[in-house]
Amino acid sequence: MSSNSTSIPSGSVRMRDLRNPHPSSAFLNLIGFVSRRDLGSIDEVQQISLEDALSSQEVEVAYICSESTSHEDYIRKFLNAGKHVLVEYPMTLSLAAAQELWELAEQKGKVLHEEHIELLMEEFAFLKKEVVGKELLKGSLLFTAGPLEKERFGFPAFSGISRLTWLVSLFGELSLVSATLEERKEDQYMKMTVHLETENKCPLSWIEEKGPGLKRNRYLSFHFKSGSLENVPNVGVNKNIFLKDQNIFVQKLLGQFSEKELAAEKKRILHCLSLAEEIQKYCLPKK
Repeated sequence: MSSNSTSIPSGSVRMRDLRNPHPSSAFLNLIGFVSRRDLGSIDEVQQISLEDALSSQEVEVAYICSESTSHEDYIRKFLNAGKHVLVEYPMTLSLAAAQELWELAEQKGKVLHEEHIELLMEEFAFLKKEVVGKELLKGSLLFTAGPLEKERFGFPAFSGISRLTWLVSLFGELSLVSATLEERKEDQYMKMTVHLETENKCPLSWIEEKGPGLKRNRYLSFHFKSGSLENVPNVGVNKNIFLKDQNIFVQKLLGQFSEKELAAEKKRILHCLSLAEEIQKYCLPKK
């Protein structure tokens, strides 16, 4: 089975990986990219219109690498056109939309894959090994970065869903205790503080802080009965994480993922989207 792919709108790393001499890349043939900007071509790859990408029988697969607010619309368009879809996280900005799109993918018999490169990072692999078999007492994860446009990337609980995914993947399903959002729009500053707890009632705090001058960084602190873990040591460069994600996508296209694996992944993704939605509601001004 041969598949063709289109990229929306930039996805320069994705385009590079698709042209990489790698087994999963050899399975996919990059024939064009879609962009709202008139770019003509990138590295000899031709720009095509969205309409052509949707209607072309040559295009069997779409990579969606646009701002989060547009994901839902693009996913729906490509699934309805009978294409498999790989989309950057978060796939949607609501739980209901994600459930609806997964049902649409199943109806169409197409793969809908939400990228989770954060789970393919060296830091996460280190943490996963460190927490195995340990009993958590409490933990915290703080993420800092420069300003991010909420209008394009959604509420911080959604734009920062990769941190939430880390916590859920490390400690299991979580429940929301409380959440607050501090915003100073004139300063482009935002701080979201979320208090969660594990199924064993252990407290976990997640903080997203963004503003001018803040460097992109993660600060974590996990306390176990057997000791503490304060931040992650330098565990090496994250190599080819987008290519690793593409490998997973291709395995799904080839039917190499078990129903159990797919169900577990879907359950985790929907749980994180549900938490993000709950956090957003908690932070919004009460009417």
